[in-house]
Parts: sequence; structure tokens; C-alpha cells
Amino acid sequence: MAVSKDSIYMARAIQLAKKGIYTTDPNPRVGCVLVKDDVIVGEGWHERAGGPHAEINAIEQAGDNVQGATAYVTLEPCCHQGRTPPCSQALIDAGVKRIVAAMQDPNPAVSGNGLKQCQQAGIDTEVGLMSEQAEVLNPGFNMRMRNGRPWVRCKMAMSLDGRTAMASGESKWITGDAARKQVHRLRARCSAIVTGIGTVLADDPSLNVRLEEDLPEGGWIDPVRVVLDPNLSVPVAAKIFQQPGRNIIVTATKDKDREAELQQAGAEVIYLPAAGGRIDLPELLTYLANEEINEVLLETGATLSGAMLNAGLVDELIIYMAPHLMGNGARALFNLPGLEKMDQRIDLNIKDIRAVGQDWCIKCDVINHS
Repeated sequence: MAVSKDSIYMARAIQLAKKGIYTTDPNPRVGCVLVKDDVIVGEGWHERAGGPHAEINAIEQAGDNVQGATAYVTLEPCCHQGRTPPCSQALIDAGVKRIVAAMQDPNPAVSGNGLKQCQQAGIDTEVGLMSEQAEVLNPGFNMRMRNGRPWVRCKMAMSLDGRTAMASGESKWITGDAARKQVHRLRARCSAIVTGIGTVLADDPSLNVRLEEDLPEGGWIDPVRVVLDPNLSVPVAAKIFQQPGRNIIVTATKDKDREAELQQAGAEVIYLPAAGGRIDLPELLTYLANEEINEVLLETGATLSGAMLNAGLVDELIIYMAPHLMGNGARALFNLPGLEKMDQRIDLNIKDIRAVGQDWCIKCDVINHS
């Protein structure tokens, strides 16, 4: 089956959009290709939030050749004034004759109106080409716009027999260097890392991005670190407070003195409702969405990760499986009380399995039956 020229140019636009995977947050990753007489005359991608959008970069590269061109964009051109002017008007002013968009923008401020504005200006428009591939570019942005919460990706490391730590609590290191390096890339693409106070007290993690190679322009951006700490137990000497970027402590305890100590250490203290000593997890995700958090990386222990799974709030699992056995006394991957019958199982869709050094990485979508 022959591949259409439209598909070839859209595939290139998707490839360009991926260049912004670590730098566009909280904006979507978008690519644009301008084609005239079967020749690419301009290309662009959204390189960094606050900078020109993909369409503007492509128009600038095309120069005078933009007149009468077809624009292939991975996301419907925006039609509202944000930190940058609307791209729909820029395409109209540039004189493009046709726009092919992979998908409609889920942002309610756009939601079809960008393409409608271009249609009203006499531009032919199409939407839907390679939409599945375009959706994958921005799972967090799409989730936040459609459902009012971030996309949640849970990362866990386990032995071949499904254990995450020895009975003593010792867990460093289950996986090898290659897997740990890949985790840092996961951190770099996420807006926030969420963990629990138990993990902070047990491991004192830095939760930052530690990669020296392939630095994007401007360097890696550390995600926001979010600690669920119902009783404000986090030490002011914790490593997270020694890293650049935001640290948010989410609590259900009102203690002005303790709050002042943590603020002095570099924390933002946020109060959210709690039940049974646990933070309200849906409220947590709503709060993070309001903070323009698109993608969350859940890096925590079996209790919080199990609670998020049970609440139907995990969208993707990334499990690193190491080639060793830790024994039946070691700690399990998830705490999932209440699963007693086969029809209570949490269903997964395994979408990728591959070797990472000596370990295996298993990626699954969580099928939430709600």
C-alpha cells in the first residue's frame, strides 16, 4: 500500500514535535512542515514555552515561499492570545492555501476555532491525519485539557520475583546503570515527580535530573517535586531542598511553626483534604492540573502507588525488571488490599517490552474500568 505524500509530511512534523519533548512544558509539543510544489520550504517546532510556536518558526524559515503553501501541523493552530500571538492568524497572514492538522486542540480556548478561523479566511483545512501518533506526543496536555488532571506515569523497579526491596528495606540498587539513566530521561520529560513521605524518610532521594549527555538548549529542566506528607514530617535537611526548582509539600496538618521552617528550607506548603490520614488523591491531581502540571511521574513505594492504582488514577506503568531474585520475605511491588477475586484484577495493556542493559523495561497502559 502506497504511503500518501500527506502522510510523509505529517510524519516529518511529528518527528519535529518530538524535539521539544523536554522543553515545551506546560505547552504541548508541536511540529509544523510547510510544503509548496512538493518541496518542503519551511520547518519548525515549539522549542520552549514562551518562545515562538511551531508554525511561526516554519513561516520564518520559509520566507517568501510560504505564499500558497500547505501547512502540516501536529496540533490545530491556536487562535487565542497567550504568551505569543495566535498561530491561526499568522498562517492566514502568511497566505497558506491549505492546512492539514493531525488533531484538534483539546484546549477549550481553541477546540476547533483555530481551524474554523482559517476556513473563514478561505483556507482549505483537514483534521485527523495520523491523529493517534499525534496524541502520543502530549498525553499530559491532552489529559489536563480534557479531564482536568495530569497524565500519571508510575515507575517501579523490581526483581524477577516482583520484589522492590529486601525485608530490611534495602533497595539500592535493584536495576543497573542503563535503566537508571533511562529513568532520568523520564524525569526530564515530566512536569512533576510525586512521592510519599515514607520514600523521603527511607531513601532521602534528590528527585532531580542527572544527565550530562545530549543536553537540550538551556539544559535539563528539573521537574517540580511533590511530597505527600500528611503530618509535616519531612526533614528540613532533606536532599530535595538542596536542588533547584520547586518543592511542594502537600499536607493535611496546619502547623504554622513547622510550615515556616519548611518554607525557610525552600518548600511550598499546600493544604489538601485528607481521609483516614491520607491526602485526597483526586484533589491532589486537580491541584496539580491547576498548576499547569501535564505529566506526573510517580516515584514512590508500594503504599502510595497501590492507592493511586486502586483509585484509578494511574494511566501508565513503567516497570524495570532486574535479573535476580529477592525472596518471599522481600517487599512487594504494590499494596493492593481488597483484590480477592479474579474479576477485581486491575487490567493492563502491555504496549512495549525491551531490554535496557541487563534489565527489562515493561510499559503498560492501565485499563481503568470506571
